[in-house]
Amino acid sequence: MEISQNARTVLERRYLIRDDKGNPTETVEELFRRVARAIAQSDKAYDKDADLAALEEEFYGMMTRLEFLPNSPTLMNAGRPLGQLSACFVLPVEDSMEAIFEAIKQAALIHKSGGGTGFSFSRLRPSGSTVNSTGGVASGPISFMRVFNMATEAVKQGGTRRGANMGILRVDHPDILNFINCKADNADITNFNISVGITEKFMEAVEKGAMYDLVDPSTKQVTGQLNAKEVFDKIVYAAWRNGEPGIIFLDRLNRDNVVPRQGEIESTNPCGEQPLLPYESCNLGSINLVKMLKKDPEGFRIDWDKLASTVTKAVHFLDNVIDANKYPLEQIDFTTKQTRKIGLGIMGWADMLLYLGIPYNSDEAVQLADKLMAYITATGRAASRELAKVRGPFPLFHESIFKDGEPLRNATVTTIAPTGTLSIIAGVSSGVEPVFAYVYIRSIMDRTEMIEVNPVLKERLEAIGLYSDDLMRRISQEGTIAHMEEIPQEIRRVFVSAHDISPLYHTKMQAAFQNHTDNAVSKTVNFPHDATQEEVAEVYTLAYQLGCKGVTIYRDGSREIQVLNLAKKEEKPAGETAETAAPAETPVPPRGPIVPRPRPDVTMGLTEKVAIGCGNLYITVNYDEEGICEVFTNTGKAGGCPSQSEATARLVSVALRSGMDVKTIVGQLRGIRCPSTIRQQGMKCTSCPDAIARVIEKVVASKEFKAVASHYVSGNTEQAEKLAAAAPKKASDTRVPAVAAQIRTCPECGAKVEHEGGCVMCRNCGYSKCG
Repeated sequence: MEISQNARTVLERRYLIRDDKGNPTETVEELFRRVARAIAQSDKAYDKDADLAALEEEFYGMMTRLEFLPNSPTLMNAGRPLGQLSACFVLPVEDSMEAIFEAIKQAALIHKSGGGTGFSFSRLRPSGSTVNSTGGVASGPISFMRVFNMATEAVKQGGTRRGANMGILRVDHPDILNFINCKADNADITNFNISVGITEKFMEAVEKGAMYDLVDPSTKQVTGQLNAKEVFDKIVYAAWRNGEPGIIFLDRLNRDNVVPRQGEIESTNPCGEQPLLPYESCNLGSINLVKMLKKDPEGFRIDWDKLASTVTKAVHFLDNVIDANKYPLEQIDFTTKQTRKIGLGIMGWADMLLYLGIPYNSDEAVQLADKLMAYITATGRAASRELAKVRGPFPLFHESIFKDGEPLRNATVTTIAPTGTLSIIAGVSSGVEPVFAYVYIRSIMDRTEMIEVNPVLKERLEAIGLYSDDLMRRISQEGTIAHMEEIPQEIRRVFVSAHDISPLYHTKMQAAFQNHTDNAVSKTVNFPHDATQEEVAEVYTLAYQLGCKGVTIYRDGSREIQVLNLAKKEEKPAGETAETAAPAETPVPPRGPIVPRPRPDVTMGLTEKVAIGCGNLYITVNYDEEGICEVFTNTGKAGGCPSQSEATARLVSVALRSGMDVKTIVGQLRGIRCPSTIRQQGMKCTSCPDAIARVIEKVVASKEFKAVASHYVSGNTEQAEKLAAAAPKKASDTRVPAVAAQIRTCPECGAKVEHEGGCVMCRNCGYSKCG
């Protein structure tokens, strides 16, 4: 195989079979042989005389020539005991405690097998609603999202990837305002991408500035009204702030629902490109467009015949995956095979444009996108019809929207997914995204630098004698060649990067591909850091007007983490301020056991009496200059559970002095319910742990705590009071923010990361993280 060393390293690190000592037991070539053999076997179910060896060779050649690659779970699991090959799943979340926790269990099984899950939380009754079976009060969708999030954190996919989720809430749900802001803190609900489910009715109300109804999903009753334009503006602000939430146009998903009698499409997979019915799954694959080019004396052009041949073989491959797959649940197996959805997409689109000499941000590129995707979808459906002649149509064909036409083997054929790791293996740009960076400077083990340059740019610069390591370093640092006058204007015109492209052209490109894609398109609209909320609103409106099924935006540098230490202010060079100082590096997680710091000799704090179901609980929360450091509890004469509450307090104290984020601790304790408490009317807390969490929150929000913390940061009492007064009063402010560090580097290898489809992707080592 002709692949880069970086691609080979990613495959060896994340995909190869390993023994119990972690050593690879197969080569990269053997990986593709394993996958090809396993997927070819499905043919024998339809033709006992099928030439499986020839088909295996066809699939192997297609993959090893990097013309087509299936989604990561297929590469990881085909031909292995686990055998779960799909990337995308949607699970229903019904409005009962039993159903909610059944969905959590099912999601854990999917994550363990390497898949990602989408959920709509729109069926859950809003917070504050009465729960008839217990007499208690419903905690609402967002509280349960946090439970799903914690379950995901505990399950690592297939030993190689962290689980990812999509959480969707309809815009007419009574809890929508809380949902819009539920990820205002970048450290909260970290394993979810979230999107607001937008309706056409809502968008019409936005255009008119009219009110719209909020509907309780459990009673179907209108519970209130909101101004649609104001809600839209809140969504825009939240997305501008840190990229969350995205928006999904629900009516458009259901307009293209192939089997509407089976129910509504409520959700998508984690990156938003695959709408699915509850319990459906879909397997994806992508064609490498760079391999679909041929060169003649006049330059490069698209080889349409080769593209057609590759699409046909890829549809055959993906249909076989459905039968080769070992699904994590019987219900998913059944539901998936009723519609046999596949999602064939593309990668290397930006690189194809470079070879063709067409700027990404041009009408010519948009028109070619429209033509190309129309051809791929038409060819893919033709291939699906040919398969149906031999294998039969998908079982629900006769009740589908296609029932009056020629039978199809697959209800959907095309999807444009993000191809982060696959595009690293293929050595091309990701999905339909523009090139994020043309030059990467990688540090290798002996601390020497390796310059990795986009091959098309390198070829062009070498041809005119301009290539040099010094120039490449400049491009790496500045991220664009748009202003480099030593490079010819024609090259600068064509070789645009993500931030050279206006949001208008990002959106027009997504819409062009969506015009001819059965499912949806994963695409991030990149904004510069100084973009305005009005510009974000324009993109959302344009995406609606141009027929997109959803849109995700990311404003450069908008997802920031705070350095969670309360050290004294560091000295800065003369003239340097917090605004001009270089961003701090992302903290490296400590390795080995974490030993809590000793209890300080002097602390300060407060004690509060809290009524619980079996009496009074006295809770003391103390802090010092490094933050909250201990919690004590005592019970009143009425009794209660002194040993349990003391154990909780001791563990909280140890966790706090070990450096754990207070908000994480509070999130674990809040909402725990004790029968003796929920039976009492008018109780403000639901258990002893819930009471402890509430008092901790009260301390964190107190002015005294903020003033002390600010004093230790600034070393200036007068300034401390100003900082304390200006500090936001919310429970997550457990440390005074120091220098903000933008999440720009990979936590595993330190290379730059890219934001794609609501996820973070490292093109150096293949690390990815959604949410």
